[in-house]
Amino acid sequence: MQSTDAIRVAIVDDQALFRAGIRMLLDSQSDLVVVGEAGDGIEAVELVAQTAPDVVLMDLRMPRMDGIEATARIVAGESSARIVVLTTFDLDEAAARAIRAGASGFLLKDAEPDFLLAAIRTVHAGSAVIAPGATAALFEHLSPAPAAPAAPPAFGTLTERERQIFALAARGMSNAEIAAHEFVSEATVKTHLSRVLAKLALRDRVQLVVYAYEHGIV
Repeated sequence: MQSTDAIRVAIVDDQALFRAGIRMLLDSQSDLVVVGEAGDGIEAVELVAQTAPDVVLMDLRMPRMDGIEATARIVAGESSARIVVLTTFDLDEAAARAIRAGASGFLLKDAEPDFLLAAIRTVHAGSAVIAPGATAALFEHLSPAPAAPAAPPAFGTLTERERQIFALAARGMSNAEIAAHEFVSEATVKTHLSRVLAKLALRDRVQLVVYAYEHGIV
């Protein structure tokens, strides 16, 4: 029996059997509820608008509209849903493009069930489902860093301390690692990161890595 504050999940994949397997897994969890399924990107955009999920599991390669375009449209809309893209290949260029379009991370389709469940809960809590360092590797796989980067005006609003935390997070360090490096508590790190994300209008720390990469800040 699901709790009233269960995490609402939408499943998007063009293979009905794969969707059914994921649904069975999620339905077995008291804190997760499947609000709908979609077989392509167009259906996904409509489903998100109709059901307002908290998390979307998004396949990348689908007919009519792929997961990259669907992700971009959902993020550009009014939805606050966090998107986790599903891919068959590690360090996949399509996964990198989806993350740059606004996805909060990626998972391999052959991930262990417990890892998938943990990833949904993690991304719902506002964190990444992959290490930021791995995200940076995806971008390097996609294209070279900008030759003449320029930090946006918003970056100039960060305090010196916030810039230090930003730099460490962008390099792939966890909250615990940053706390140890800076001799502060994890709670302090979380507070600084929250302020950084708010000032830069970023959804999560995956997008922080995107921001750092695109502007050549780190």
